[in-house]
Amino acid sequence: MEFKGKKVLVVGLGRSGLAAALFLRRRGAQVTVSDIRSAEQLGKEIPALLEEGISVEAGGHGLLTFRRQDLIVVSPGVPIDTPELVQVKAFGLPIIGELELATEYLKGKSLAITGSNGKTTTTSLCGEILEAGKLAVQVGGNIGVPVIALVDQSRDDGWSVLEVSSFQLETTSQFRPEIAVILNVTPDHLDRHGTFENYAAAKERIFANQTAEDALVLNADDDVTSRMAARAKSRIFWFSAKRVVRQGAFVHEGAVVFRPSEQAAPEFILKVENIPLKGHHNVENVLAAVCASRLAGVEADAIRKAVESFKAVEHRLEFVADINGVDYYNDSKATNVDAAAKAIAAFPGGIHLILGGKDKNSDYRQLRSLLEERVKAVYTIGAAAEKIETHIYGTVPVVSARTLDQAVAKAAEAAQPGEIVLLAPACSSFDQFENYEHRGQVFKELVHARQGVWQNA
Repeated sequence: MEFKGKKVLVVGLGRSGLAAALFLRRRGAQVTVSDIRSAEQLGKEIPALLEEGISVEAGGHGLLTFRRQDLIVVSPGVPIDTPELVQVKAFGLPIIGELELATEYLKGKSLAITGSNGKTTTTSLCGEILEAGKLAVQVGGNIGVPVIALVDQSRDDGWSVLEVSSFQLETTSQFRPEIAVILNVTPDHLDRHGTFENYAAAKERIFANQTAEDALVLNADDDVTSRMAARAKSRIFWFSAKRVVRQGAFVHEGAVVFRPSEQAAPEFILKVENIPLKGHHNVENVLAAVCASRLAGVEADAIRKAVESFKAVEHRLEFVADINGVDYYNDSKATNVDAAAKAIAAFPGGIHLILGGKDKNSDYRQLRSLLEERVKAVYTIGAAAEKIETHIYGTVPVVSARTLDQAVAKAAEAAQPGEIVLLAPACSSFDQFENYEHRGQVFKELVHARQGVWQNA
């Protein structure tokens, strides 16, 4: 793409939008940014954009602004059915996402990871494994560093390990990672995608452009991902915590092993008991990372050392503190029902569970059996509280805490030594917080404040 002198509109000024706007401007485009937030809310970003010669439209989208462009770049947080986008698309104006924008410029090979849950842990782990294997590697995407911000540092002999979301994938047309991983697909973001089928179809775009030279890593234990294999042109590798697979990574006699082909003998990687992360779901994440990194050329010994030294990613079953025998865990990244279920299942019982936030058209009744089995009480917060209370009625005691600080206070008062206070909200955070990181940070601050109270008592 040649951008010099072209009029380009970037819609949405999150991390990706900001990085895309700067990237385009530095390549000679006439860039405008449009965001529904007010100028006051964008107070930190606007001066830097204006200094670069980028125009800013704040407080809403103007249809004329959209029509006067040669190209529109959509940030992941902006729905593609936004009325202004729908109208200009009908006029034939090209609309792409930040991931698609980066695709043409990113040097080297890409290892892309998607799924409803486990993306960030698996992406971070893959990055550390490739680094341990002495490969040139950079990590980004939905994990925090926009893909477009990786372009300038990318190299022909390097790897870009990318966490990619359904929001990013739905606007791709050319994106083609050499290795693609789909961890699992369970209901999520139905408020955005409308149906589960639309959501799953967006995930499948990760391998839509792959060829027989590329590799696709799929979860053999997930019904949805298993069926995707029939629609792929790439080489299929599997991972499974429950069964032997033809080629890929699996658990055998208490060990993680990798089989490069159906004819080959399995290679020992590490013992399952040496995986330093809690929960069965993290065994699956490790299997996926082992398979992908082995395909990238990392030797078994380097993989083992990287996995055994890996620390839990912030906001993902992150241990916060032990206060008077009660353990506090932050799983703010559990933004859907399946993720919350996996967090609950990581502990045998005695859980004081904080649920709630902004509903994503979720069915919380799926948690009922786990609540009865492992949870002592639920503390609801945020906009989804009433719906959650209705869905789980009759399972365990429910405390309507409304806010996170009240939930932590009430859970701390009720929890006994040997029990657990767990933040695993099953909802997005946007009703009361900027994002899940903000929510998790506030939770940790509240816990540490209580720790100080106990120490001073």
